[in-house]
Amino acid sequence: MIKSISRLLLNPHPLRSLAIRSIRKLKLGRWDERVRLGAVQRPHYAYCVWHAANLACRLGYDRMSLLEFGVAGGNGLVNLECHAAEASKLLPIGIDVYGFDTGEGLPRPRDYRDLPYHWKGGFYKMDVPALRSRLKGAKLVLGEVEHTVPRFFSDHRPAPIGAIFFDLDYYSSTIAAFRIFDGGEEHFLPRVYCYLDDVIGSEVELYNDYTGVRLAVHEFNESHKAKKLGNSYHLLSRPISESWQHQIVVYHDFEHPRYSEFVSADEQQTPLRK
Repeated sequence: MIKSISRLLLNPHPLRSLAIRSIRKLKLGRWDERVRLGAVQRPHYAYCVWHAANLACRLGYDRMSLLEFGVAGGNGLVNLECHAAEASKLLPIGIDVYGFDTGEGLPRPRDYRDLPYHWKGGFYKMDVPALRSRLKGAKLVLGEVEHTVPRFFSDHRPAPIGAIFFDLDYYSSTIAAFRIFDGGEEHFLPRVYCYLDDVIGSEVELYNDYTGVRLAVHEFNESHKAKKLGNSYHLLSRPISESWQHQIVVYHDFEHPRYSEFVSADEQQTPLRK
């Protein structure tokens, strides 16, 4: 009872939250309308899938890929398949899904940058047969990411990547996963929607810019001249902000041959009013 009252008092928009929960539960309206409201399961996944699919279609692609780094039990990957299927119903694009994980849970932290005061080796072990039985088409890429990422494009020949979800917890694993961006530009849309877990947390994790995922992002940007992970200021400027909106970044490849290709509205005029 006390917890329910506390949540109510801490929520600045209780009626809005109630309405969104109702829309999500009853699945009112089209999927893309519920995505816009955040009234879907894992709205951060749905947001990235929908907008990546739109970008792919504007550029004339008929197929794209989604990657999840850090599958754990597999609930996120199952959800990602569902959102991919919904997007493909509304847009003329096929979507493939890949999930990267050791299958054996977290490895041991390597040093302080992996936050050993919060994480332990063995957390989030996967029941591989059970997850595979639930998946409809998503492919598991099992093994340490420092070994699987360099082989991914030659082993799987994926469609261009439109969105990536990073949930590897550690600095060491995340910086290894960022090597995915070393692949040729033919393997990516010119801009890729990314979700970063483990960048906000609580008074226990105390995430900062010098450890964990935030450090990995900083080092990636420092070491790449024409490839950058940038904040989504359009989300941060919304009058009502959700925590996941602070976890969306966009990968930009400024030297991608299609980076400057026009994808905006064709008619953008502001005639003088009478």
